[in-house]
Amino acid sequence: MQNLLQDPVLRNIIETTQLNEPAYNWKNDVYLSLMQSIVSQQISVKAAESIFKRFLLLFPDTTTEVTPNYPYPELLLSKSQEELRSAGLSFQKIKYLQSVATFSLNNNMAFEYVNTMSDEEITQYLLPIKGVGRWTVEMLLIFVMHRPDVFPVDDLVVRQKIIKAYQLTTTGKELRRELIELAEKWRPNRTLASRYFWAWS
Repeated sequence: MQNLLQDPVLRNIIETTQLNEPAYNWKNDVYLSLMQSIVSQQISVKAAESIFKRFLLLFPDTTTEVTPNYPYPELLLSKSQEELRSAGLSFQKIKYLQSVATFSLNNNMAFEYVNTMSDEEITQYLLPIKGVGRWTVEMLLIFVMHRPDVFPVDDLVVRQKIIKAYQLTTTGKELRRELIELAEKWRPNRTLASRYFWAWS
């Protein structure tokens, strides 16, 4: 934290900003959190929450520790596209959710297992899932795995906030390089820095 306060721009943001509570609350459930990330892609937080709730209600009440209506992979893969569409999911997101379910049947997704890996090992482990890109894994690393030094350089909100705070004028690859260089001085607390940028208004 002390190194973040040495950056005068970031220090001002930290001193005037209250951190938001993480949107992920699935008790270290990698499988369910990936599904939530996929549903959240390219839509508002409010819309994503509504669709994900309707998605979960498609499944019977099994009252697991995580959520009453748990989309076990076998159950999810048995659902028709029409059923899944009724929750508000696009055809593309249905394919992505089915890909997560298929992956989980053939690979260990237990939190305890995944958490033994480094950030980059987790990224490479999960990237073969359709619909799971680096941003999706970074959200998992930050909010579910609680990794302290993740910088989601491609997150649109984080980018916009940093551009505004530091009055950056570059674009494209040059902007991306500048953002990565700027975040280097926030190591090993880049996750916390990112969370402050999300919360800052």
